[in-house]
Amino acid sequence: MLAVFISIIGLFAWLYLIALRGAFWRLTEHDRNLGGHAPTHHLSQVVAIVPARNEADVIEKSLASLFAQQFHGQFDIILVDDESDDGTAEAARRCAAAHGASGRLTILSSRGPDAGWTGKLSAMQRGFDYARRLPVEPDFVLFCDADIEFAPPVLARLVSGATARGAVLTSLMVKLRCESVAEQWLIPAFIFFFQKLYPFRHINDPDHAAAGAAGGVMLVRPEALATAGGFRAIRGALIDDCALGALMKAQGPIWLGLTGDVHSLRAYPRLADISRMVVRSAYAQLSYSPWRLAGALFGMAAAYLAPPYLALFGESPARETALVSWLLMAQAYMPTLRFYGLSRLRAFALPGVAACYTWFTVESAWRHFCGRGGEWKGRYQAPRAQVAAQRFETSDEIEASREIEV
Repeated sequence: MLAVFISIIGLFAWLYLIALRGAFWRLTEHDRNLGGHAPTHHLSQVVAIVPARNEADVIEKSLASLFAQQFHGQFDIILVDDESDDGTAEAARRCAAAHGASGRLTILSSRGPDAGWTGKLSAMQRGFDYARRLPVEPDFVLFCDADIEFAPPVLARLVSGATARGAVLTSLMVKLRCESVAEQWLIPAFIFFFQKLYPFRHINDPDHAAAGAAGGVMLVRPEALATAGGFRAIRGALIDDCALGALMKAQGPIWLGLTGDVHSLRAYPRLADISRMVVRSAYAQLSYSPWRLAGALFGMAAAYLAPPYLALFGESPARETALVSWLLMAQAYMPTLRFYGLSRLRAFALPGVAACYTWFTVESAWRHFCGRGGEWKGRYQAPRAQVAAQRFETSDEIEASREIEV
């Protein structure tokens, strides 16, 4: 009876995900559908803010793609060097000089995050404060990672689409590198799981409560961000992009979609490299709750691990029910594999990939309990004391931070 019960849970889970979760698996929310084809000549200024910590190996290629944007308005770049010790700032200057764009690049030095801040958000706030003090406030601010490469039309497309939609935040999920064996097996699943957690169609619906963003590319209306309290309102968030999405959706429409024209330069050649990426924030996704962790582990087991096991080794009727779940799972995953140019037969191995992500989540929780949560480039950004303090932060304090920003 237990096997039948678990197989039914798995089947209902996949029926729900396929039918009622914003059709996330179909990958229909794409920047080719962003809309807006009006010329951008009327825009006075767009400023890109690029937080960078030890990115000397990729920063020149990333900045070169920004300098090459086919954008008719004024476009300047602020690089916030977050205590790099590998020559990131020097590499950025070389790139600007090589492209005749030294006058368009400003480099700010960061002393590192203040207590209660994550490093990236602290750097982004520093860049945002500088941008707001410019003689002419930009129409848009583009927050982008230092390890991504843009195709030339992307900025114009973003600005045009955001203008047409009246969006206060327009974000793109960049196409992650998918070349090594580890990347080919695990990276498409990362995108699949992200869209399952944050269905893009729901996020893009102004009447739906769901909110989110992808941190690699985020085009923001600066006045809306300032009204929301700036990054001070989310200063301790590890999953900073989705926290920003929730913050900005309270200010107006937001939009999030996939793109094939912005690529990540970050390589994950080994399983351990992908593990570190996921472990950094997986437990934060569960709000550091042991109960949510237990629920997530049960859900992963019932939806991903049990179907192939029961389909191969179970008895009727659990076997047939589990087989249907496995087929639905594979069907839902195939569009993501196609997006990454991989064989759809890999979809039947999704349970094994899900087992890896389940283990990453357990490891993330363990590291948090050991006081080593949120590790990123030598920083532990989610110590237990800090998380506890954030939980008890009052609404008055949040409101005060917003007043300071405005």
